[in-house]
Amino acid sequence: MNNEFFEALEILEKEKGLTAGTLIEKIETAIALAVKKDSGGCENVNVTIDPEKQKFNVSLVKTVVDEVEDTANQIHIDDAKKHSKKALVGDTVEISLNTKQFGRIAAQAAKHVIKQGIREAERGQMYEQFKSKMYDIVTGTVMREELDGSVVLDIDGKEVDLFKNEQMPGDRFRPGGLVKVYVSDISGDDRRSVMKITRMHKNFVKRLFELEIPEIIEGIIEIRAISRESGIRSKIAVFSSDEDVDPVGACIGSKGSRLQNIIDELGGEKIDVVEYSDDDSLFIERALAPAKVVEVNIHDMENRVTSVRVPDHQLSLAIGNKGINVKLAAKLTRFKIDIHPESGYFSQPEEPS
Repeated sequence: MNNEFFEALEILEKEKGLTAGTLIEKIETAIALAVKKDSGGCENVNVTIDPEKQKFNVSLVKTVVDEVEDTANQIHIDDAKKHSKKALVGDTVEISLNTKQFGRIAAQAAKHVIKQGIREAERGQMYEQFKSKMYDIVTGTVMREELDGSVVLDIDGKEVDLFKNEQMPGDRFRPGGLVKVYVSDISGDDRRSVMKITRMHKNFVKRLFELEIPEIIEGIIEIRAISRESGIRSKIAVFSSDEDVDPVGACIGSKGSRLQNIIDELGGEKIDVVEYSDDDSLFIERALAPAKVVEVNIHDMENRVTSVRVPDHQLSLAIGNKGINVKLAAKLTRFKIDIHPESGYFSQPEEPS
């Protein structure tokens, strides 16, 4: 029986990728609980598993007494001496059990708790594995699409849900296909661990830039700010610590190749790369790209409110479709931006009568 047990332990270690120590700790606890229940309530049960010597020992620990009042936890001095000749009243003695003595009920209980313990050990290992991927991009393989629109990905042998509201509007998935996702959070503990993944977070774009642009990896270029309307447009502000390195040009790449790789990963989402400046007026002007700006007037620094004038023919471009361009510029600079045409004439819809 011991041989079969340790062979099974070895198989579990290889198949589940769990350390023997983790498994043994869970199994010892499981068997101790089962034996306590089956022995009528013995409070102290020792279970030791030694994989090196392939030894498996279970014993009840009872207190030596002159008069037994609690058979589950006490043993008469005469009986105690059968287990330890040096036993004295007040001592404890270990009564080793043969595994066959567990009984069918205890064995079934142990089996159930062992399975539960193994699942918890796996989840604990999953949590540690997941934690190392926090705030990073990982690649998953599409396993299946659920009826609610969520997609189940295989990430390092674990099934992880990419929920519908974390998918980009134009995302399409096929079984076996590879998908990049951003790990936004890890929740749980060694009982339940969940990796939260998304393609909607603005830091998904940030990490794509960090992976694609060598100068960012080397620390020459820094990403100072980013704003995003997933699937539509992103704006990213970059700064170079080296005067000889153009941060915008480096991010765009030769013939736009670097930026295009990121756009392709985002399914065609437009990206404006602008140069960061500590000069708020200049930064606001750059953030409204591709529109040209005539004047920036910061009239309330405390509340970060500014008025911007643009050429009349650039007004729609500055505001953007459904206000997206000015909205993203405001998020990027953390200013409330009011757009006005250069002529001063700004047609507004009449209020309903």
